[in-house]
Amino acid sequence: MFGIQFIKAQPTVHLMQFKGGKLLREGAGESFFYYAPTTTLVAVPVASQDRPFILQLVTADFQTVTVQGQVTYRISDPRRTSAMMDFSLNKDGRGYVSEDPKRLGDRVAMQVEVIVQQAVQSLELKQALRSSALIARAAQKELGNQPEIAALGLEILGVSVMAVKPTPDIARALEAEARESNLQAADDAVYARRMSAVEKERSIRQNELDTDIAVEQKKRQIRETQMEAKAAMLRKENTLRTEQMAADVALEDQRKAFVDGQAQNQRTSADAEAYRVSAVMRALEAADPRVVQALTAAGMQPGQLIAQAFGGIAERAERIGQLNLSPDLLQSLMGSSTQDERGKAHRERKE
Repeated sequence: MFGIQFIKAQPTVHLMQFKGGKLLREGAGESFFYYAPTTTLVAVPVASQDRPFILQLVTADFQTVTVQGQVTYRISDPRRTSAMMDFSLNKDGRGYVSEDPKRLGDRVAMQVEVIVQQAVQSLELKQALRSSALIARAAQKELGNQPEIAALGLEILGVSVMAVKPTPDIARALEAEARESNLQAADDAVYARRMSAVEKERSIRQNELDTDIAVEQKKRQIRETQMEAKAAMLRKENTLRTEQMAADVALEDQRKAFVDGQAQNQRTSADAEAYRVSAVMRALEAADPRVVQALTAAGMQPGQLIAQAFGGIAERAERIGQLNLSPDLLQSLMGSSTQDERGKAHRERKE
């Protein structure tokens, strides 16, 4: 009514009011009344904005790839942006009077396309397919240093490359190559596993052979030790046998020497006895027989004397007509004879 309008901006919109070519007020989220016929409103969105892009580029080895990505930016200097592009609102404040706010994203995307194209053209196909993150970092760094971006008062928040895809034919060829490579790797893995199994089996058999050899060597050492022990025992037995034989020989020599000495002693005793007897006999030859007989009877027992008397009687038997013996005399003779035999046996046992 009467050209007076009210406007209220969002916190993510930097609103500026111009009147007569002069800036009256500005700020994010402003709200105020204005006179529409003489007022120009400029609304610059300061929130972050995303601009996707899809590019068909050629790599260093002349292969076509499709690069899909997105750039995120925001207006950091609304005054500079509004000075470079038209962000004026309609009189009613319900829309922009130009297409510049929409073209801002296109201008950012164009800068990104140039940088991404330069990065992809310096890479071969396989490198480009594996370098999406590298391309994104290079694009973000180069885009932040572009003079046009700085002149527009923009801040690059990030550049991301979601996919780098070859053409379908090249993709199938790469898939076939990768599949063959994977199959070859699988075959190599199977071969390596079999070789590892064979090597392990060989190691196991080698260990078993080494164990058998060690066991046989140990058995041989045991046998050698046993043989050495037996040889030592035999040497010891031979030594003991030799010593025993030497001791037996020495004992036999001692016994022989003892026997020889005893025989010599006996011969000496016999010679002495013979000499004594011969001396006695020589002495008795000159003596009277009756004296000798009397001397002999001096130490005899009564029974011996009676026996001697009976001997004398027997010598003169032709002169004796009759001989009478009393039972008492005969019994005394027999008793004395038995006692003499017992005494003789007792002396023999003692000897």
